[in-house]
Amino acid sequence: MAYTTINKSTDHFNTKLYSGNGSAGTAQTGVGFQPDLTWIKARTGTQETQSYILSDSIRGAGKYLFTDSNDAESTDTNRLTSFDSDGFTVGSNNAVNASSTTYVGWNWKAGTTGSGTSTGSGTGKSYNYTVNTTSGFSIVKYTGNGTAGHTIPHHIGAKPEWVIIKQLGGTYDFRVYFDKEGASKIVRLNTSGNASSGSDYWNDTATSSTVVTLGNGAGVNGNDEDYIMYAFAPKEGYCKMGKYNGNGNINGPFVYTGFKPSLVIIKDADNNGENWFIFDSKRPGYNFNANLLNPNDSASETTSGANGIDILSNGFKCREDNNGTNRSGGEGFNYLAIGQSLVGSNNVPCTAR
Repeated sequence: MAYTTINKSTDHFNTKLYSGNGSAGTAQTGVGFQPDLTWIKARTGTQETQSYILSDSIRGAGKYLFTDSNDAESTDTNRLTSFDSDGFTVGSNNAVNASSTTYVGWNWKAGTTGSGTSTGSGTGKSYNYTVNTTSGFSIVKYTGNGTAGHTIPHHIGAKPEWVIIKQLGGTYDFRVYFDKEGASKIVRLNTSGNASSGSDYWNDTATSSTVVTLGNGAGVNGNDEDYIMYAFAPKEGYCKMGKYNGNGNINGPFVYTGFKPSLVIIKDADNNGENWFIFDSKRPGYNFNANLLNPNDSASETTSGANGIDILSNGFKCREDNNGTNRSGGEGFNYLAIGQSLVGSNNVPCTAR
């Protein structure tokens, strides 16, 4: 059996670095596919403290959420203006295209679209989706029914281990499901808080290979309220979710993924006040003085070694004793890693990259 079904990870996920020029209608090419989810942050320069912009093809270009805020969905045709065959186009808004500012855009491909009616308890409601079953990723826009046990099909065909949900019309926090934390807990993407418990989020029911089960909380399932859901399932040699323990030492834990990560997202779910962290292999200094960003905070990119990691051929290693990624005694460091295996679907190791 092949080690992985994915020979080229950049057919499904890619990071785009670019410099702003302040001109509307600026195409950012070189992504390698037409993205369905694009997440943009100003890194350094005159507008480096702008919020993170989250846009997807189901809601449509021009509609966005801030991941460092619980604000409702907004519309602005001067931010991300289109999803293109080889990337995306931005307007002149400072959050995406200010002069003398550098940006990062993380991009995911879904691609297969459809619609349906939700299942489970209560009244079935309409939903739309786009999915990539090969990479284990889907986007679903659904309507809540206010009934515990409401189930939302995700169409991945495998059990998602990370799920992110945001109510579009209200100021509710992003709700995040970590499989390793269990179905009675949520973490909020837009805050530095730790995991909180309650059955009104996931109805104390783990995700399955077909659906995400919801409680009756307004943050995930208010009656006749609209939501966006991003679901991520593990895929051998491409995407892995898990949990590791910190040791508070610069010789920190090694986390095996089975591939070289191109993106690592980390959140300590046990310790209140700890930021989310995003690392990638495109921004300078990823070993050891890793450039990091915190998606719950609009602050600019940090270039110090604090909370740094080494990105290795088969995983990543924590290289600092800071609380955010390697707290002594910490047992709640949840991570999502996406990357490229050294072995393709034909079981032949790749040549140098």
